[in-house]
Amino acid sequence: MIDHAFLWPDTAEVLANGHLAIGGCDTAALAREFGTPLYVLDAATFDAAARGYLAALARHYPGRSAAHYAGKALLNTAVAQLAARAGLGLDVVSGGELFVALRAGVPAEHIHLHGNAKLRAELQQALEAGVGAIVADSLDELATLARLSAGRAAPQPIMLRVTPDIAADTHAHIQTGHAASKFGFALDALDAAAACVAAAPGLRLRGLHAHIGSQIFSYAAIERAVGVLLDCAARLRDQHGIVVDTISPGGGLGVPYTADQPQPDYAAYVAAISRALAEGCAARGLPLPALVLEPGRSIVARAAVALYEVVATKPLSSADEQPRTKDEPLAEASADPSSLVVRPSAVTRYLHIDGGMADNIRPALYGARYTALLANRAAAAPAEVVHVAGRFCESSDVLLRDVPLPAAQLGDLLAVAVAGAYTLSMASNYNLVPRPALVLVQNGQARLVQRRETYADLAARDVPLG
Repeated sequence: MIDHAFLWPDTAEVLANGHLAIGGCDTAALAREFGTPLYVLDAATFDAAARGYLAALARHYPGRSAAHYAGKALLNTAVAQLAARAGLGLDVVSGGELFVALRAGVPAEHIHLHGNAKLRAELQQALEAGVGAIVADSLDELATLARLSAGRAAPQPIMLRVTPDIAADTHAHIQTGHAASKFGFALDALDAAAACVAAAPGLRLRGLHAHIGSQIFSYAAIERAVGVLLDCAARLRDQHGIVVDTISPGGGLGVPYTADQPQPDYAAYVAAISRALAEGCAARGLPLPALVLEPGRSIVARAAVALYEVVATKPLSSADEQPRTKDEPLAEASADPSSLVVRPSAVTRYLHIDGGMADNIRPALYGARYTALLANRAAAAPAEVVHVAGRFCESSDVLLRDVPLPAAQLGDLLAVAVAGAYTLSMASNYNLVPRPALVLVQNGQARLVQRRETYADLAARDVPLG
């Protein structure tokens, strides 16, 4: 049995040999076959989360509804196909993501193009594909769209991204709805945006969109954002004669990365938004619009596990760490201290792994915390508290701090939970290290869906001097 199972994929289990298994596949065997670092994506967990959103919408919202997977969390051809097969639309934020979505066979009408600085070529790409909506982010973008769409036989549906001036209770780097945000139309620009659309026969204003941030656990701010969107819809009706057909409060539902964080409740989240939308429409005399949600992290984060090999260790001296008092907790990032068999007074050493900040920038970027175990000794009790350091030439490349583990040895396999979102999607080739592979597991079968990069891949864009 795995401690804090809600942090691991639905199919996670400890085999009789003590190894961690995901999707019926022994992770130690996966590491031998595909190498490390390796990301393992559990199809069953992804699918269950997607269908959980759709079921909640069907149950709680009385009007038309849809859920669009936010591809920026993790996107490749296979993931786009998983999302489409589960009944999700797709939210893309670049021409590259749009290309992958179309390559995967996602119907263009089920795709929304987002982004605060879309290139002219990307807007043209979306128009030619016939995407379901382009979510406009500025007056300059609207003017470009008006020119590009002139003469179209059928107007291109668009949505306006509104900045609701709401600061979500989350890290400043992932707040996106406050007044100083780089995203969306300020509230006092709404009339100008409506006038621009009215003067563009190639465009049709379909709806309003807002997204206040990511990793949100309280629904109150999202409910307030719904209210702002409905105030905007009433203003468009009263001053411009525009009936808003669709409202999207974005996504952003948080997920736990450590045992002290709350578990997501899709039904409660959807119910809160649905109630705010239905009651808000009734209070303003608005017809009930279609509701579009855009979950990303809450679908894919828990579905994936990252595997690394321990390649070196380094003991910490007393100068490296201040000793803890007897009753002091291990750290905010640690698991429940009562689960430890050995209770050291301080972190004992670094474990050095063969990955790190180039495949998971989140700890270095905004102090993200994670939970881990030794995949080849998943049933062993913790015996020490360590820091897990990556291989990259930055002092900030520490993937986990204060993590309780069995006494690790060279060659042990470290498994990091909740690794599906904003890891590979933000991966880099820092230090010219190839990016990891991704395998999809289901019913005891593993399928490579994104191969490991090679040194030849790294040099493919280089143009020698001669």
